[in-house]
Formats: sequence, structure tokens, C-alpha cells
Amino acid sequence: MKTETAITQRDRLRRLGERMSKGSFWFNKLKGGLWSFIRTVLISGISFIILYPILIKISIAIKDPMDMYDATVVWIPKNFTWDNFKLVSEALHYPKILLNTVVLSGMVMLLQTFTCMLAGYGFSRIHFRGSGILFGCVIFTILVPPQTLMIPTYLQYKSMDLFGMITFIQGKPLNLINTYWPFILSSILGIGLRTGLFVYIFRQFFKGIPKELEEAALVDGSGTFGTFARIILPNAIPSIVTVMLFSFVWQWNDTFFTGMILNEANVMSSMLSTAAAQIMFFLSGETTTPDPLYLSMIQNTAVLMAILPLIIMYLFVQRHFVESMERSGLVG
Repeated sequence: MKTETAITQRDRLRRLGERMSKGSFWFNKLKGGLWSFIRTVLISGISFIILYPILIKISIAIKDPMDMYDATVVWIPKNFTWDNFKLVSEALHYPKILLNTVVLSGMVMLLQTFTCMLAGYGFSRIHFRGSGILFGCVIFTILVPPQTLMIPTYLQYKSMDLFGMITFIQGKPLNLINTYWPFILSSILGIGLRTGLFVYIFRQFFKGIPKELEEAALVDGSGTFGTFARIILPNAIPSIVTVMLFSFVWQWNDTFFTGMILNEANVMSSMLSTAAAQIMFFLSGETTTPDPLYLSMIQNTAVLMAILPLIIMYLFVQRHFVESMERSGLVG
């Protein structure tokens, strides 16, 4: 009798455990499905917010002016045309400006990445009295608004002199305004755009590399620069890619420093600031005054053509960029 009772209790416990297991299974399925739904909604909403301005610009740029007055045309134009791109290319001398912007941004990217990489490596490996304070000053440059340095920076490049030597040799200081030299000098000397952030990225990445690798290389007879070139640089590819992309894009989009140094619209950021005037001047040969709605369509196309190279570049390097962001310590 006791045996039958024990068997019955075990069966009850077994059935109870099965029911609890099934309930837990469906609860986990429901929880996972709910989280997937919430995550999908959030990602879709964020993606829409980011992509909507770009998509609307593309839609407007490929429309014929007649479609702008057609209430039935929202996204897909009835009269597809490339004339807006051709007009912007001719009015703003787009090929020349594109080449100048690529050259300037690429030059600043290479010089700034090299300078910040050396500074970051020095802060991560070389410790001396006051190094913490010096690194704090570098980080403080991220917080300083560039407008506070506008006048001294402009005067410095307007009358560039080196302890009076240039004035002594040629009788007057150098005027570097409207040249690329201010960008080159600021990149080499570590006072360019977002330099403090780039130094911080490199310092944090280099601190994560074991010192034993460098010590082993030194034991094998490699010098400091040899160790840096053969051991550190190959392991620093993620941080290098991150800084290079950030530097290139920020220089491409910069309007403050570039507009202060370059008086003529030779690069993308300067082109956009004077695009309306140039387009009006280009269209002034028409018999009638340009329609404001049509002019806004052309300006929209100019903005799209300014950011289109960056979008194309990101499509090719997005995988490397995401991997570099993860491995450089900026996320996670």
C-alpha cells in the first residue's frame, strides 16, 4: 500500500513538473517574442528618423519641377530627371570642389591620425611628473568652444611669424589665410579638429595592449621605434580606422574653421554656405526670375550631392567601421 502511494506521489510530482516546465517554456517564448517586437519597433523608428531626411532629399532631387506642384506626387516622381544634378554640377563647379575636398580631408586625416597616434602612445606608456595634468589639458580641449579661439586663431594665421624670424628675413609675416597651410600645421601640431578626442581614443586602446609584447620585442633587440612599428601598429588597426574615418568626415563637414580660413568656396562646406547665391547667379541669365520652389529644389540637390560621397564611402567601409568602434572601446 505504501509503495502504491509513493508511486502515485511520484507521478503527481512528475506531471506537476511537466506542467511547470511547459508553462516556463511558453513564458520564455512570450517574453522573447515581446522583446523582439519592442526591439524591432525601436530599431525601425530610429532608422526611419535617420534615413527620412536622406530619402526625402533623394526623392526631391530626381523630380521634375512639374512634380513639385502635383499633389499626387509624394515619393516617386512621375517625371524622372537628372537635370537637377547637372545644373548643380555646372553652377557650383562640383567636380573641382569634390577633388579639393577629398584632397584636403584626406591630407588632414593622414596627418592628424599620425600625430594623435604618437601622442596617445606616449600618454599610455610614458609616465612622468605632470603627465596626468598634461593629459587632462588635452581632454579639456574637447570642452572648449571653438568660437572662443576664433579671433586669436585667425590672427595667428593672418600674420604667421616664428619668433620674428620671418619678419626679419622678408620684412613682413606670412599670410596663410585662404591656403591649406593652416590645416596642415594644425594637424601636425595636434591642434586640429577633435584632436583631444582622437588622442583619448588612441591612449585607451594602447593601454589595453599588454606591455609584455613590447618587453619581449625589446629583449629580442628591437628598438623603441621598431617595437612601435612592428608590434603596436599592427594591433592598433581598429583604433586607426576609427580615427581616420572620424577625422575625414569631420573635416569634410566642418564649416567653422574651414569658413574662417578659406575665403573662396573651394570645398564642400564653403560651397553649401554660398550655394544659394551661386545658383541664383547661374540662373540669372534666364528671362524670368527663378521660381523660389524650384530654387529650393536645386539647393536640396546641392546638399544631397555634398553628403552623397560620404554615404557611398560608408556603404563600403561600414563593416570595418563597426568592428573598429567595438574594438577601440567607444561602445560596449
